Amino acid sequence: MATATNIGTLVTCSPDVGDGCPVIAGTKTSVSRVVVLYKQRANAEEIARRISHLNLAQVYAALAYYHANRDQIETELAQAEAEYWSLASFNSFKK
Repeated sequence: MATATNIGTLVTCSPDVGDGCPVIAGTKTSVSRVVVLYKQRANAEEIARRISHLNLAQVYAALAYYHANRDQIETELAQAEAEYWSLASFNSFKK
């Protein structure tokens, strides 16, 4: 008989991994990374193919976490984008 997986254990948040942002348990892959691909219209199977160390259950768990916590993940994505553009403009001044 197959062992059931508690899907609540597939996503975790810890200050020791990913600065406390939600990640796929047992990996350093953030939920945000999965969501970026999802927002680029990749389906779960395609995301699992592109991030090959994740299985389909992990991808769906990340997407479920995103849909249940959309504001949190959207804030993380906005902060990451702002940081990117801040660094990009800083580096353009150095040239």
